[in-house]
Amino acid sequence: MTTTTPPLLTRTPGAQYTVVKARHPGRWVSAAVILTFGGLILNSVLTNPNFGWDVVERYLTEVSIGQGILVTLGLTAISMIIGTVLGVIFAVMRLSKNPVVRTAAFAYINFFRGTPVLVQLLFWFNLAALYPVITLGIPGINLDANQLITPLTAAILGLGLNQGAYMSEIVRAGILSVDNGQVEAAEALGITRMQTMRRIVLPQAMRVIIPPTGNETIGMLKSTSLVSVIAVPELLYSSQVIYARTFETVPMLIVASLWYLLITSILTIGQYYLERRFARGTQRNLPPTPLQQLKKFFSTHDALSLKSLSPKGGPR
Repeated sequence: MTTTTPPLLTRTPGAQYTVVKARHPGRWVSAAVILTFGGLILNSVLTNPNFGWDVVERYLTEVSIGQGILVTLGLTAISMIIGTVLGVIFAVMRLSKNPVVRTAAFAYINFFRGTPVLVQLLFWFNLAALYPVITLGIPGINLDANQLITPLTAAILGLGLNQGAYMSEIVRAGILSVDNGQVEAAEALGITRMQTMRRIVLPQAMRVIIPPTGNETIGMLKSTSLVSVIAVPELLYSSQVIYARTFETVPMLIVASLWYLLITSILTIGQYYLERRFARGTQRNLPPTPLQQLKKFFSTHDALSLKSLSPKGGPR
């Protein structure tokens, strides 16, 4: 009995093989539908004279609007710094073995999360009605509350203390995400609890803390608009002053909204790259950047199609 060996397939010298991705017509159809509806809505908004786009263009770079933006950014930064510092402190207190410390931290968090931030702002603004003179329990100190608690100070206290309660839970979740075995190993080596928290736990917890902190920062930026009720000249209040004089309410609200949208977009981009940086130690392959995703979407050939094979199978 004889067997025949099938002839081997030979590769023609210089032959090229192109790997083409599978086509997805449904994606293009859905994209076309979304773009069509989006275009119709955009055209309706831009061609509607009631929006007052000429007024929007005139006041978009108004000096008072620019000053309001600076106040908004300053309030956001200061309040987030205060909130982050308080969040770390009270998160560590919540995890303390001392029941009194744990209870005090829980009471703070429960109070500031359980009452609206607008109520807290109004409370701090009217603090002089309760304590006209602030002594801090120290003899010889008599501070006039009306001069000490200015609208800007009340805004910082209200936003910062409220944010500290939310940041506390975010930081606590990040700390609990770290394997407890590392804490036990640090204790076995004689490292103090504070050193363990500062040098071992918190750096690893940042991977969990950063994403919600970015969301809280964006939320804080928009929450600063609440301080307009206590006459702090931030972005929304500056717009309100203008439309109270010109009666151009809708265009001025559009001006404020466009600036809020621009700033939040910049913060979102910064948050994305910050998350990507802290994810380097835990992910083998980092998620692609928006530019990489866009390039991949419009590419039609796989990377293999760019390689020409020699007769021996290697790159030519």
